[in-house]
Amino acid sequence: MSDTVLIQRILAGDATAERQLYDRHVDRVYRLAYRMTGDATQAGDATQDAFIRVFDRLEDYRGDGAFGGWLHRIATTVILGHLRRRKRVRTWELADNELAAVAGATAPADPDLRRHLDRAVARLDDNHRLVFVMHDLEGYTHREIAAAMGTPEGTAKARLSRARGKLRELLLGSGPTPVTE
Repeated sequence: MSDTVLIQRILAGDATAERQLYDRHVDRVYRLAYRMTGDATQAGDATQDAFIRVFDRLEDYRGDGAFGGWLHRIATTVILGHLRRRKRVRTWELADNELAAVAGATAPADPDLRRHLDRAVARLDDNHRLVFVMHDLEGYTHREIAAAMGTPEGTAKARLSRARGKLRELLLGSGPTPVTE
């Protein structure tokens, strides 16, 4: 059953359809929230708040774009709101291949690279961190990111490029100081 059919059923008062739509999208929203907050409790709260807002505004969904994009735009707004309110340092657990891709190396040479990357990602502003997490860690497309952030696709691509450049700069600056003779 498509999202559109589920939405029609929800608007007609079908609680089962509401649960089906929630189940279909909750994992992806939670993963995004967790990557942005670095905390399971906060991610759960942000996910629930996002779905409350989605279901409260479901009649506003016009259907001229994918429901997933509309949902992720709302989720992104809610997650960023949680981050602004809590103003805490975020950390992420990243796989070694993700670290290597960001660092531009085939294998992490620095055993502290994970810690350095966590700190570097936390230093990105919210928009650049969001694009980096959504694309490089969660696998969203540039089109999905643009829809979620309410920006043109080119802006999402540019932010990702700037985020990667800033991360490279921060990682190169946080490594061991070379010894010169």
